[in-house]
Amino acid sequence: MRLLYLSLAWLFFIIGSIGVILPVLPTTPFMLLALWCFSKSSVRFHNWLYQHKFFGPPLQQWEQYRVIPLSAKILSVSMMIGSFVYLAFFKQLALEILVPTALLMLYGLWFILTKPSRRESVDADMSDK
Repeated sequence: MRLLYLSLAWLFFIIGSIGVILPVLPTTPFMLLALWCFSKSSVRFHNWLYQHKFFGPPLQQWEQYRVIPLSAKILSVSMMIGSFVYLAFFKQLALEILVPTALLMLYGLWFILTKPSRRESVDADMSDK
């Protein structure tokens, strides 16, 4: 089972790394998946990714504060909307495919937009309690 998690971790890491170059492919969600899979398979690689100079800070922000930066939100929302418009108007898919796709994207939008964009807003919420 460890080998499966390790293989998936590297697959997600590679996909996330490609996302650095291709703007239509998100990086952080794949790195989060890689980090989780590494946590199930290799402490060494988990620590390596978590402390990585480039990939580490967003992963640490997410783990510690559940923060999604505003730039990531804008990119994610615009890509989801653009993808749905493309599917709906240029691919002319059946409703049996389009409706579940729209619902899944709406859930993704809700999830992204309900998370704070900055650590300060998380700290302020904590001090109010």
